[in-house]
Amino acid sequence: MLSLEVCALPVTSREERSAMLPAAVDTALWIRRFHPNPDANVRLVCLPHAGGSASFYYPVSESLTPEVEVLAVQYPGRQDRRNEPCVESVTELADLIVEALDPWSDERPIALFGHSMGATVAFEVARGLERRGRPPVALFASGRRAPSRYRDDQVHLKDDRAIVEELQTLSGTDSRLLGNEDLLRLVIPVVRADYKAVETYRCEPGAKVSCPVSVLVGDSDPKATIEEARAWSEHTASAFELQVYPGGHFYLSAHQDRVTDLLLDRLVDSAAAFLGQPRGVL
Repeated sequence: MLSLEVCALPVTSREERSAMLPAAVDTALWIRRFHPNPDANVRLVCLPHAGGSASFYYPVSESLTPEVEVLAVQYPGRQDRRNEPCVESVTELADLIVEALDPWSDERPIALFGHSMGATVAFEVARGLERRGRPPVALFASGRRAPSRYRDDQVHLKDDRAIVEELQTLSGTDSRLLGNEDLLRLVIPVVRADYKAVETYRCEPGAKVSCPVSVLVGDSDPKATIEEARAWSEHTASAFELQVYPGGHFYLSAHQDRVTDLLLDRLVDSAAAFLGQPRGVL
């Protein structure tokens, strides 16, 4: 289910937000390790959807351990970070995450997985890591159209009722929450801020990553058609694959085992290649 958390009122401009940023990013605020494993050969950084939190990826971490150590990202404005302002820019959010990942940039490979808004953020994080000479070994983009494919969505400008209707359409939110007006008054700001970030994002023309890109999408996802998902192929200089599953925007909830099996298979291969070992050795 979609995890909606309380968000502090967002800053109204990027300049104001930048003025409030600390001189150094506190990694402990950003990264959650549900199953720490310093001996894992590869790390998978997981980025949540709009309104989501790091805890959404607990089942993924549980399924992939011990072979893969999951680093789940916690955006500001939710759960234990609810008193911090939300970040209303995908590129700014990605820059902060790149900073937070710096202590994890050791000799082990890193891969990225993002669902929905998280896929777009993951793309920009990958680009940021590349600029630092630490490119990821793989990028998994789930439930999101390619960075260069836009729609005239303006959900973040609509009233609260329209945002609730949007969440109902995606079928990823507990119906009990949607029927609780007191809770909705608390969680709608985080959804609005995240939607603003992803709806106002514009990809740099010709932007690509150097790592392989695997795209996962539901065959009836209202947020990403098959062709919009296939267009991710334009954003990698390496291999590309498209995996289509039965279901809508939150197809992965019904196909968790299939998704994690795919992730494990690709990550083992990526780690082996990174470490110069034959497939199946790790």
